[in-house]
Amino acid sequence: MLEVIRSRRSVRTFDGTQLKAEDAQKILEFAEKVENPYDIHITWKILDAEKYGLTSPVILGTNTYIAGKMRRASHAEEAFGYTFEKVVLYAQSIGVGTTWIAGTMNRPAFEKAMDLSEDEVLPCVSPLGYVAKKMSLREVMMRKGIKADTRFDFKDLFFKDSFDNPLTEAEAGKLKEVFEAIRWAPSAVNKQPWRIVVCGKKVHFYEKRSKGYVKEEGWDIQKIDMGIALCHFEVMAKECGLDVFFSIEDPSIPMQDEMQYIATYTIK
Repeated sequence: MLEVIRSRRSVRTFDGTQLKAEDAQKILEFAEKVENPYDIHITWKILDAEKYGLTSPVILGTNTYIAGKMRRASHAEEAFGYTFEKVVLYAQSIGVGTTWIAGTMNRPAFEKAMDLSEDEVLPCVSPLGYVAKKMSLREVMMRKGIKADTRFDFKDLFFKDSFDNPLTEAEAGKLKEVFEAIRWAPSAVNKQPWRIVVCGKKVHFYEKRSKGYVKEEGWDIQKIDMGIALCHFEVMAKECGLDVFFSIEDPSIPMQDEMQYIATYTIK
């Protein structure tokens, strides 16, 4: 799983080959079976761009997308991030490229294709296809602009007992590989908003919020990123033989104003 996570990148340039019907079916069937810790249902569709008039100025070489919609609810962002990232990792494992798209798309066309109702939201979509041998110049410049191939240092993301005490890789022990999987998770404009505090057997997740990522209706894009981090923790912990369970139990650790508690995993 760590190899899948480290080898995956956001793909915006595809080779023009039509996605195989069997690959599309595998991905859709997988998506429909994925459960999330918040027990929030997501409806999935594989969409043909030509049929529905779907466009994204950053995508070249594929006409196939996957999209998910859900009803607005508490923790909907985290649930979507968790679930969609599992789908993205599965696609990577069968050789299909993806990238998260939230803003750079013709959103009204996608919402119409998904038959979106007033109480539903379509957080993100992803193209599906086979990676081109060479990136477009636009993709190269986009990746350079957000420093897509770099991540924050371990000590800047993980802490022991409080935010005043950075966790060392040696102290992380069995969790080191699990935390590496979180370090390499994708996030909007590579902001990497996750911060994690380890208190004994409890691993607390926090969002370090950046300005401009909460929409007027209260939708927090960076909470989707937090769902991705939760996904990476859980799948990697299980691969490392750790038995973990999810809960929401704010430990009231002192924190700065831009921080917000999200969730906890406990190691049995």
